[in-house]
Amino acid sequence: MFDWAYDLVVRLIDWGGYFGVYLLTLLETVVPPIPSEVILPIAGMRAANGPLGLPGVIIAGTLGSMTGNLFWFLLARRISEDGLRRFVIRHGRWITMDWRDVEKAQRLFDQHGGGIVFTARLLPAVRTFVSIPAGVAHMPLGRFLAWSTMGTLIFCAAFTGAGYAAGANVVRIEEIMRPVTAVIVGGIILWYIWRQLTWKRSHPEA
Repeated sequence: MFDWAYDLVVRLIDWGGYFGVYLLTLLETVVPPIPSEVILPIAGMRAANGPLGLPGVIIAGTLGSMTGNLFWFLLARRISEDGLRRFVIRHGRWITMDWRDVEKAQRLFDQHGGGIVFTARLLPAVRTFVSIPAGVAHMPLGRFLAWSTMGTLIFCAAFTGAGYAAGANVVRIEEIMRPVTAVIVGGIILWYIWRQLTWKRSHPEA
């Protein structure tokens, strides 16, 4: 059912090389169609069996993710707190978030901003979205870039390295990655549906 995700990643990487990896991770960060947990292992696998090198794939993946991270960070810095509140109140159901969630995130950033950004970059569920509260909290740009880059680099190296290590047997890894891709993409869709069905505001004001 989700073979399209695997095929799309392979085709873009084979077509664009390092730029294909960059483009996929950029798109995944800005408008997540296919998660990095799928993209990076496949990129590592292709590096193990093609003209791409592992360091170049890791760098391309990191740069793509960081470009997307910076996009969301700079966009969020331009949004006032009142504007963000109105957006969350209006669209909270679709992003499964209410204003109390935003307030909790802001308090955490006030206390542990750099550490939160670094840790979040290592966590599949929240790594894409942590740029927004960091931008709203007006975290210093240099600090944001430093902590984000470190976390993103480790994440990319881990998942790309896993694909590279397993890529010696191309036929077998493709047989494995297709169902893994289906499980990950399907799991994300089911998780979002579950969040929609069970979501409710923490309090009426938000």
